[in-house]
Amino acid sequence: MAVAANKTTITDGRIYVVATFNNTLITITDGSGNTITWSSTGKVGFKGARKSTPFAATQAVQAALDVAKGKGLRSAAVYIKGPGPGRDAALRVFRSAGIKVTELHDVTPVPHNGTRAKKPRHG
Repeated sequence: MAVAANKTTITDGRIYVVATFNNTLITITDGSGNTITWSSTGKVGFKGARKSTPFAATQAVQAALDVAKGKGLRSAAVYIKGPGPGRDAALRVFRSAGIKVTELHDVTPVPHNGTRAKKPRHG
């Protein structure tokens, strides 16, 4: 006998985007922070250097939004962290997918003169 899937519907939630130079991670949660779905550029089939492209980030966000919209998500607060190339691409997908962005927060951590920075790369 199969176990019935958990049928929860949410209308508003939170979308967390972590855009690093190597990858883009997307987590969609409900209002209290419980994860509804997540996606990354590696999960949607990109490997290596192609994971760090804006197109890969677009595909990852679209995959996560498809699941969330199926559960009733219509509006969300967006929290973006990191300087990666998937940052702007993710925002464009939210607008084109019909998700109403109620809040937009940049939560990139900025040091207030903490530990010494790494030496610059040669080249």
